[in-house]
Amino acid sequence: MIAAGAGTTADRRRTQPAGLSVSDLHVRYGSSHAVRGVSFSVPAGRTLALVGESGCGKTSVALAVSRLLPAGATLEGSVRVGGLDLACAAGRELRDARGRVVAYMPQDAMAALNPVQSAGRQIAEVLRHRRGLGRRAAAAGAVALLAQVGIRDPHTAARRCAHELSGGMRQRVMLAIALAGDPQVLVADEPTTALDVTVQAGILALVRRLVAETHMTLVWITHDIGVVAEIADDVAVMYGGLIVEHGPVREIFERPAHPYTGALVRSPRLSRRAAAKEPFDAIPGSPPLGEFPPGCPFHTRCAHALAACAERMPETLQIADGHRVACHLTGQRA
Repeated sequence: MIAAGAGTTADRRRTQPAGLSVSDLHVRYGSSHAVRGVSFSVPAGRTLALVGESGCGKTSVALAVSRLLPAGATLEGSVRVGGLDLACAAGRELRDARGRVVAYMPQDAMAALNPVQSAGRQIAEVLRHRRGLGRRAAAAGAVALLAQVGIRDPHTAARRCAHELSGGMRQRVMLAIALAGDPQVLVADEPTTALDVTVQAGILALVRRLVAETHMTLVWITHDIGVVAEIADDVAVMYGGLIVEHGPVREIFERPAHPYTGALVRSPRLSRRAAAKEPFDAIPGSPPLGEFPPGCPFHTRCAHALAACAERMPETLQIADGHRVACHLTGQRA
C-alpha cells in the first residue's frame, strides 16, 4: 500500500487502463527536422521499444510524448492517451497531465536527481502534489515505493542523497518517482545504458513485473537491440527521423524486412561469435544528422539500395499481421 486509503497502483489502474496513440508527429529545432511524421500506437499493458542509433530522433519522440521538449522546439501532430491529446494540452491541463498521464524516466539519474535532497523527500514531493497526501503519509508512501521498486532497505535509502546511492539504486529511485504520479504511460529514455549487465538485468526484470502488475503502457527508448528482446512486446525501428519498420518483437528478430533492421539484429550476434580481438560488426558509414538526404535516409549506407531509394521515400507497407516496413525492396518483392 502507498498510504492508508490510497490503494495500490495496481488497484487504481485496473479501472482505467489507457494506451498511447501517436499520429503524424513532427519535432523541429529551428531549421532541423528531427522527427518527420512518426505514427505508432501502444495498447494498455504492452511495451513498445523504440530503437535506433544516436541521432535517429528517438529521444525527441520521448520528449514530445512527455511534453518535455526544450524551449524553441516545435511540435506538430497528435499524442493521445485516452481522451486527452497531449500535443494540444496547455496551462493547468498540461501541468496536471505531467507525471499523472505520462511520466518520463531519464537516462542519467545522477543528473536528474536533486543532489541536496534525499531520495525519499523527492518521491514524497510527487506524492503530495499528485495524490494530495499529507507530509507524514507522503513520507511513508515514498518508503513503500522504494520497496516496490526492489530496494532492500527502503528506510535507509529514503534518507540518502543521490551521491550516496549506487547507479542501480539511483535508477530505481527514478522509477519510484515516475510511479509516484500513478501514470498511465511511462516513457523510459535509455535508463539502463550506464549500468553494468547484472544491474541492467535486474532493472529490466523489475520493469517487466511492474508493467504486468499495473497494466501500465510503456515506451522503452534504446539503441541496444539486445535490451529490446528482454523487455518489448513490439518494436519500432527509427532512422533519419522516421519509423522504418514496426512489428511484434519476435517477428522483427526472426524476419527483419528493412536492411537497417537486419543490420541491427545481426550486429550483436556476429560480434559474439567473433574472436576476442576482432572488431564489432558495424554498419558502414554514419547516420545523417540535421539534414537528411533525399529519398530513403538509409540509402547512403545500404548495400541493397536501388535507384529509387535515392529519389523518393518508400511507402509503408504491411507485410504481416502488425508488421509494417518502409522499403523499396519490400515494394519490389510484393
